[in-house]
Amino acid sequence: QVQLVDTGGGLVQAGGSLRLSCAASGRTFSSYAMGWFRQAPGKEREFVAAIAWIGGNTYYADSVKGRFTISRDNAKNTVYLQMNSLKPEDTAVYYCAADLKPTIATITQPETYDYWGQGTQVTVSS
Repeated sequence: QVQLVDTGGGLVQAGGSLRLSCAASGRTFSSYAMGWFRQAPGKEREFVAAIAWIGGNTYYADSVKGRFTISRDNAKNTVYLQMNSLKPEDTAVYYCAADLKPTIATITQPETYDYWGQGTQVTVSS
């Protein structure tokens, strides 16, 4: 079992910044990938960003490229999502997730992830 706790959400004005954190505990694997997804009311869960634990390759949705940065701290088993230049359309519940057998083809697909955090609300006001 892997437990994920995601924190750091809040209310921010457009143009502002937030940093989300996802702490992993329990059984951890050296080859898994960590991702961030978000879900706005009435919409499907969508991919935001992902990072491979080995090598650190990163992947981003087009809508957040240049504004969001995913990073990891191996010693703390923690992944971060730095969100800058936030827009009202970024408003959603953000979830971190762990994919124990990631592939390049599936790393953006939520159905392939094995464990999920409880979610943290991000609200961007205009």
